[in-house]
Amino acid sequence: MTAGSETDLITLRDVRFGYTDRAVLDGLNLTVPRGQILAIMGGSGSGKTSLLSLLSGRNKIWSGSVKVDGLEVGSLNRRALYDLRARMGMLFQFGALFTDLSVFDNIAFPYREKTDLPEPVIRDLVLMKLEAVGLRGAARLMPSQLSGGMARRVALARAIALDPMLMMYDEPFTGLDPISIGIVGQLIQRLNATFGLTSIIVTHDLTETLRIAHRVVIISEGKVYRDLTPADVRESQDPFIRQFADGLPDGPVPFHVAAPPYAEELLSAP
Repeated sequence: MTAGSETDLITLRDVRFGYTDRAVLDGLNLTVPRGQILAIMGGSGSGKTSLLSLLSGRNKIWSGSVKVDGLEVGSLNRRALYDLRARMGMLFQFGALFTDLSVFDNIAFPYREKTDLPEPVIRDLVLMKLEAVGLRGAARLMPSQLSGGMARRVALARAIALDPMLMMYDEPFTGLDPISIGIVGQLIQRLNATFGLTSIIVTHDLTETLRIAHRVVIISEGKVYRDLTPADVRESQDPFIRQFADGLPDGPVPFHVAAPPYAEELLSAP
């Protein structure tokens, strides 16, 4: 197995993937340079979260190539795949904290499971990660005592515990108030720079995404429809991008599901 290139951490070529006989991704091509924050956007069911599952090896492609740090993910044996996953962090949509563990123990969990570090060292590392997300004072709280924004920040501290090379975020802003959205967005941006991460964000929150992302990839019909800078998105007059960016109910993605003419169907015999 070869090491990754100097510039691109992720390379997807002609990727086809789906469920049963329905292709969700159909000929998708994408590269993600090291150090970038890449936002993946698109309509519901367009394959955004499926793309994350392919990068982590949870699902396998039908055809094509998925490489992370130069490694063909679908060809890795179990041990090599687990080793690669140890270098990835994942922030799930609602945090997915262990409800019976304190904030401290949630973050200590990866160290205790994946390393042989002594408890005093784990303590210092946990406090370091909590300090990075501004929650060192919440170390002894339980998840039920946290606000939604605090829980998301704890989950982020846990996701970066093992200093991953790649961070993946699945709808990190969902369900948060505007202040918490701003805090989480700022943390994503700051942690990416501080720890030299590469980040992929699956999101529908256009405002915060355009503030922190280096690139915005829009997926439609199983392929990359557009690969743009935030400025390009703001200025685009493309009808599909404008419908998506402005939240318009009708347009290239129609409001009505295809059906016979309304009057014709009403007057037809049952």
